Amino acid sequence: MPLSSRLMLHVLFAMAALGVYAPAHSAGDASRGKELSYTCLGCHGIPDYKNVYPTYSVPELAGQHPEYIVAALKEYKAGERSHATMHQQAASLSEQDMQDIAAYFGADPLKITAEPVGTAPAKAALCGSCHGKNGIGITGDYPTLAGQHADYITRALHEYAHGDRKNAIMPNFVNGLTDEEINQIADYYSKQSPPLHTLKRRTSILSSN
Repeated sequence: MPLSSRLMLHVLFAMAALGVYAPAHSAGDASRGKELSYTCLGCHGIPDYKNVYPTYSVPELAGQHPEYIVAALKEYKAGERSHATMHQQAASLSEQDMQDIAAYFGADPLKITAEPVGTAPAKAALCGSCHGKNGIGITGDYPTLAGQHADYITRALHEYAHGDRKNAIMPNFVNGLTDEEINQIADYYSKQSPPLHTLKRRTSILSSN
């Protein structure tokens, strides 16, 4: 059996085991999430803001699936993703806090409205089985990648390859990719539309009145 077919079967079995065929719905309160997200917006609310070291763009969250945001926060809280600041932030959040924050950032999840931009790299063919040709995750469990910063996607893929992010599926796709192939995949998805975007941080203006 070709490698691509074996990988696809692995994905299908993993999806069935994880129960991701049935769409999940966020039970979050977006209004409360808006208030809770003030700290989040210190990084995620600044366009093109960079993680200091290693240096890469902080991901855009507006338009992301709320279910995926909750899953990511849980992984940071559990240490399944290696990032000291995110672990500290997520560790203080309750399940309801996560649902509310996710409901705020993911209040309007992206939907496919156009044909894919450009031609997908050969190695991206299997990515589309979960993330879609347009970069929009096929269910809430899979992250939307459309318009995400290319350097952030690149960083995430390297983290999956090196075990800094724990995932049952991703290492099977990433291991064996060259740096050039990873960059090509990241560049392709970063150009897809409609794109994820940044919810700008609220600012207050002090008045003498």
